Order: sequence, then C-alpha cells, then structure tokens
Amino acid sequence: MARQGRFCRLCVSAGALKMPVLWRKNDLATRENIVLFRQSNHSDNQNAILMETIDNIPRYCETLARKAKEASLKMGAVTGAQKNAMLLTAARLIEERSPRLLEANQKDIDAAPGYGLAPAEIDRLLLNPKRLGDIVEALREIALFPDPIGQVIHSNVRPNGLDVQKVRVPLGVVFFIYESRPNVTPDAAAICVKSGNAVILRGGKEAFHSNVAFADILEEAAKTAGLPDGVVQLVRTTDREAVGSFLGLPQYIAVTIPRGGASLIRRVASEAQMPVIKHFAGNCHVYIDKSADPEIAEKILVNAKCQRMGVCNAAESLVVHSDLGNTLLPRLAGALIARGIALRGDDRCCALIPEATRATEDDFRAEYHGPIISVRIVDSLQEAIDHINTNSDRHTETIVTTDYHAAREFTTAIDSSAVLVNASTRFNDGGQIGLGAEIGISTDKFHARGPCGVNELTSYKYVIYGNGQIRE
Repeated sequence: MARQGRFCRLCVSAGALKMPVLWRKNDLATRENIVLFRQSNHSDNQNAILMETIDNIPRYCETLARKAKEASLKMGAVTGAQKNAMLLTAARLIEERSPRLLEANQKDIDAAPGYGLAPAEIDRLLLNPKRLGDIVEALREIALFPDPIGQVIHSNVRPNGLDVQKVRVPLGVVFFIYESRPNVTPDAAAICVKSGNAVILRGGKEAFHSNVAFADILEEAAKTAGLPDGVVQLVRTTDREAVGSFLGLPQYIAVTIPRGGASLIRRVASEAQMPVIKHFAGNCHVYIDKSADPEIAEKILVNAKCQRMGVCNAAESLVVHSDLGNTLLPRLAGALIARGIALRGDDRCCALIPEATRATEDDFRAEYHGPIISVRIVDSLQEAIDHINTNSDRHTETIVTTDYHAAREFTTAIDSSAVLVNASTRFNDGGQIGLGAEIGISTDKFHARGPCGVNELTSYKYVIYGNGQIRE
C-alpha cells in the first residue's frame, strides 16, 4: 500500500465490496480511523474502488473548510439560473437513481438495530418512493423561488441625496450537523445553494450510506451547473473528532447549525467559535380549550401525536381545560390509547382515565419521540399558558378553540417559534408553510427563528450611493 500524504490508497476489485462501505482500521499509532470506500475512475480499472484512510482529522477538516470558503467567495459570480439548474439537475438525478438510493438506504435500515434505534428513529431514517418524491418536489419548488441574493430589503433617500439600500447577502459557509434523517441532506444543500452559501454536511453515522449516495448526486449536479468546486461537501467520516475540528475553524465557517439531540446541541454551543443557530428539542403542546369543537380536537390531537412520532414537531404534551375533564378528555384519551399511546397524567387525569400513569415533573418537559404523551388538566387559559411557557422548548404549540379572544390571547402570550390555532403542530415545517424545505427549526431568537428556509440563511449589508457627498 503506497502512502500518499494524509491518505492511504488501495485499489481493490469492485466486486469484492458493495459500496459505499464504512470500515475501521488501526493506523500505526493504534488509534481507530475511518476508512471509506468510494467509487474511483482509476486509470487501470474503471470498476476500481478507492480506499481513503483519514489519518489526520484536523487537516482533513481544514482542507474541506478552506475549499468551502473559496467556493463561497466565488458564489457571488454565480447566476440565479445556475443555482436553479443545479437544483433541477439534482431532482432529475434523484428520480433516475432512486433504486440506487433505496439500496443504499436499505443498508442503513439493516444496520439500524445495531445502533439501538427505536422504531420511531428507524422511521426517520427510512426512505421510500413517496419520500424520495417529496424530496424531488421540494428541490423543484425551491428552484422556483426568487433568488434572494441582491434583493433590496429596504431603501431610502436621505435629505443630502444619499441613496441607502439594505441588500440581502449570503452568510458564507454553513457547517450543518444533523441527525439520521437522510432526506435532510438534499434539503439542506438546496437551501444553502439557493441562498448563495457553501455548505459542509455532517450527517449521523446511522444514515451514512444514504448520505453518501445523496452527496454524490448533489456534487455531480453542482459540477454540471458550473457551480464552484466545494460548494456542497459531505464530511465522509463519522469520527467525532471531526465535529470538534470544524467548530474551531471560524476563519472559514460563518455559522454552525446543529440539528439533533440535546447532548449534540450543548456540545456545539459550548465548543463553537462561530455563531450557532440551534435546532433544539421539541416538547410541543396541544391545548384543548373549553370551547373546542370535539371532532376537530380529536382530529388535531391524533394527527399531531400519531402521524409521525419521531419528528420534532410531533405533540408530546396534551393540556385540557377542566370543563372538559368528564366529557371530551375520555374521548381524546381513548383515541390515543387505541393507537398505542401511553398517557402520563397529573392527579386529576389519573382519576378520570384509569389507563393513565402518574406523571413526574420531568414528564411534562420530555420530548418522547415515541408512543407516550403527558397530560395536564388546567382550570383556565392563563394556567394553560403558564404551564406551556414553563415546560415547552419554544418549538411549536397549538390551541383548539372556537373562542376568538382565547385564540388571540394564546398566540400573543405563548413564547414559541410557531403558535397555531385549530391546526396540527405538524405544520411547523418549512415545506408546509411555503419555504420549500428547511435546514432546521430554530428555537433561538437570533439570527433566525422557526423553520429556516432560503431567506433565513442570508444576512444583509448596506449599499450607499452618492454623487460626491461629504460629511460636514
């Protein structure tokens, strides 16, 4: 095996291995390194596979980050037509190569039990023809959006004749760390490219094969459209050291966006030397007001909790007005129990619903990502608001009510990124509210809040036109 710089390279027969494959090997220093098999157009064998051993993680990460920075600076010369061409080409390639994508995804699904993934987590990992179709539709929808870069957000002419314009500009390089949802890979790349940014994608190890398959398509589409080399890059190692290395490169990376569990978010917030937009936990609430329509209440609650339990905008907490304790609550509880949902309620809930178990204070703050929901009975709208603001993650809350004033009070008082009236929490999603897709749902208030689409991944600068003015 010939050693070339920071990589060890070895050509082997493509028939010997199904690619892409993740493999570990001890290097000379006995530390484990990631070895990635990738398709190679080797001059001696068109079916050869290139084996790359990353034996210097910090250097590898800096190389990717520097390349992304160079690409981001060149994106200013890229036209909106080129960016759209990249998105449309990626959409076409996903359609054409769907069997290959599903095959790669199946490898991740087969390996999922070994990672200890729960059924809801495996569901997030799963790709199928419908979900691939949704990805394709999102890419084409983003391509139809106006190009945000260069947009004049606001302008005014000063008394001295200066024309002051507030102009939308890209952020630069986005380092995006996300959990095992492979559909996020093309969504995030599309949003970053459309907004004029370069992106470094670091997906979860559980979706490694799927992410590599998507990244290969995205990189090919970018090249075909004439975008700068390095505008979309996947971190092709699952070594945790890589995350720390990228977080220490503020000279190249403008912003880091972590999307995953609480421990990942805390680590990134603690270590990052650049701004962070956090996609934190989602303890989402459904409040059933005393004036709620029973049919609508049941429909919304079941959808919010049961449609997909492993996603961040699924309901985790039910709050019910006490006037409905003997009437509507048993109906709602029965609908949830019939769908396999366990109830963890307060004392009054447990007295009314025999199947409920007593909740702890931690239950009211929990993001279960599974078939459990907390239940709290309150005596007033204000008590519901206080309970939600105390226990929520500032993600998504909804009220079911026929009282206009109650709806207005709820939407004004609840401090979350999205507040809904008579609609499922599942609608706090970029694709559902017209953003095409999202790179995450920010529970921060700076720099962006809620679903982060194309505009949320931009900043602005002031461009001022004069004709010789000087300051007196």
